[in-house]
Amino acid sequence: MVPTSRLTESIEQAEEASLEAVRKFLDTVEGVLPLGGDDGPRRKIIDSAFEMTEKLVSSSTRLAQNILDVTEKALSESERKSAAPKK
Repeated sequence: MVPTSRLTESIEQAEEASLEAVRKFLDTVEGVLPLGGDDGPRRKIIDSAFEMTEKLVSSSTRLAQNILDVTEKALSESERKSAAPKK
């Protein structure tokens, strides 16, 4: 079993890498596409990148919560079994 802190650290690293990829993507978009109006292609691409970032962070948060829930349940069961009288 992998310690929870290592799992959390791995999730954080994956999230940071994803966010850095989105930052680089946005930098590329800004360098290639003209500023344009509020509804131009650049605005649509940037809005999509922010939406993707929100989904990435939300998914990462849900994954971390699920891991914590499973870990807490496993620890509770382990504690209950060790506290039960031995026959």
